[in-house]
Amino acid sequence: MTRSERLVDAAIAAGAFALTLAVMAAGGANSDADPRELDLFGVVLAAASTFPLVAWRRAPLAVFVATAGASALLNGIGYIGGPPFGPTVALFLLALAPDRARPRTWVTAATVVSLFAVHVSAVGLSEDAFPTVPLLFGVVVWGGAWVLGDRVRMRRERIAELLARAERAERDAERERRLAAAEERTRIARDLHDSAGHAINVILVQAGAARLLGERDPDRAQAALQTIEEVARETLGEIDQLVRVLREDDRPVQDDGVEPPLGLAGLATLVDRHRSAGLDVAIKADGSRRPLAPGVDQAAYRILQEALTNAARHGEGSAEVEVTYGDAAVELAVSNPTGPEPAGNGHGIVGMRERAALLGGTLEASASNAVFHVRARLPYGGGL
Repeated sequence: MTRSERLVDAAIAAGAFALTLAVMAAGGANSDADPRELDLFGVVLAAASTFPLVAWRRAPLAVFVATAGASALLNGIGYIGGPPFGPTVALFLLALAPDRARPRTWVTAATVVSLFAVHVSAVGLSEDAFPTVPLLFGVVVWGGAWVLGDRVRMRRERIAELLARAERAERDAERERRLAAAEERTRIARDLHDSAGHAINVILVQAGAARLLGERDPDRAQAALQTIEEVARETLGEIDQLVRVLREDDRPVQDDGVEPPLGLAGLATLVDRHRSAGLDVAIKADGSRRPLAPGVDQAAYRILQEALTNAARHGEGSAEVEVTYGDAAVELAVSNPTGPEPAGNGHGIVGMRERAALLGGTLEASASNAVFHVRARLPYGGGL
């Protein structure tokens, strides 16, 4: 218990004790029933019927039993106790206590009813008459104390449950936000890998071409240098945007500052760059072209970009690209002749598989008969 709770409990016990003494003193002085005068023993019984209230948080039923027993004895031996303040407050606090602090319901109910009967019987013995008035008065007072305490307890539990739900909802929302942020950063990392790998490969090939053609064919050398400049500028801009998002942890996941990567509409430009770098690329499209969801469109472009980069880096100078628009999914296929040791399990392949899996699709990469094949299937409804 906190210090403030102990002070409140002590104040409740002291108030009930003071009221009990006041009623006993007034009853003893003004009653015509020749009651027993207030003495030290009466004060002790009054204290026994109220002071246990300080421990109600630890054992509410035991406190009620102690206060009700002392109050019954107080009335049974002739003191005019008036309303049983101690047991009434103890009953209210018993109903107010949480379920975990009380015994089973039937034990609590049987104890309360039994002590109520004992208390009323003690009053009847003291008055030497059937305690009709004390019986009715006790039902109203003790019943009201129980109902009031139970309603307050239920209201507190509802408020606590609502607060717990709000806290859980806030934690769940924060967890979802962090998961979404982690997924977005994973996507950004894949985009960064794809863009940088593609750009470095193109720059590498164009730089070699510019070096070899510098004296023999200055125009082609200048064109190669121009391609290097364009690719480097575009890639640096995209990397700058991606890294800016990765550094800003508190920004919303949906960040309008990062332009989405190109979709299949940029495939022709991608192929032209690879062709200018020396890769002979053939494109074939089957089926009726249809608009794709942004996620599918971007993933398709990135998969083709990575596959062509791998073909230029590890292949034998040519690649075939096939885009098929099926009834339920767009299918991508890239094949290229490979060298004696084709690479098929690098980060690029892993990234392509992850992109397809996130959209509910599949991706297969394998080598057979000195030809490396990448096949991807992306459902139309896989991205928004």
